[in-house]
Amino acid sequence: MRVLITRPWEDAEPLAAALRTHGVESVIAPLLNIQYLAGPALDLQGVQVLLATSANGVRAFAARQPDRSVPVYAVGDATARIARAEGFDEVKVASGDVASLAGRVRSQLDPAAGTLIHVAGTKVAGDLAGMLRKDGFRYRRVVLYEARTADSLPPAAVQGMRDRTLKGVVLYSPRTAATFVDLVRKAGLDRDCHAQFAFCLSHAVAERAASISWKSVVIAIRPEQSAMVNAVIAVDK
Repeated sequence: MRVLITRPWEDAEPLAAALRTHGVESVIAPLLNIQYLAGPALDLQGVQVLLATSANGVRAFAARQPDRSVPVYAVGDATARIARAEGFDEVKVASGDVASLAGRVRSQLDPAAGTLIHVAGTKVAGDLAGMLRKDGFRYRRVVLYEARTADSLPPAAVQGMRDRTLKGVVLYSPRTAATFVDLVRKAGLDRDCHAQFAFCLSHAVAERAASISWKSVVIAIRPEQSAMVNAVIAVDK
């Protein structure tokens, strides 16, 4: 079994390795190119925690700022794993979406204890700011990277879809799913998706993917890498 992974390289490779342990091979075709934005170290005075809704936000912060003492509240396990790898002393993990991240912040933090800094890209999913500000938290979003969408699918992805050697496509974000749909239409591969599974991290991702027809849309039971791996290998059984 082979699948197409559409994540950025740094995140795609660990996922491909996890799938390989279950006999699933991958073609990596990043649909988002991550560009870290240059700038000075952040002023962390009065900051109680960092909010991280992507692994790239953590990486971008770490590239600019040597301080690892501020606690990180990560949206899910993949982001938390990167935060630990980057040397952060304290990492809390939500259940994979911004609503659960906001809920964890509300239950564990005091609005009066300091500012929440969201280390993010130029585009974000969900209204984390609105969820937290209505409860009195001081929220500040700091843009540290830009995710640029691909202009086309690489030849290996196109060929794999046309000759049906790919069994499915792994989609991790609504933006990636929308980009994939656009590029599939641009390449004239709409009909080839009829033979493919769309492996989606969440219902929000599946909604974007559903604008074209698939053999089946499979949604991970939790928005985490381990659940995505289980969703893929279940189809291969």
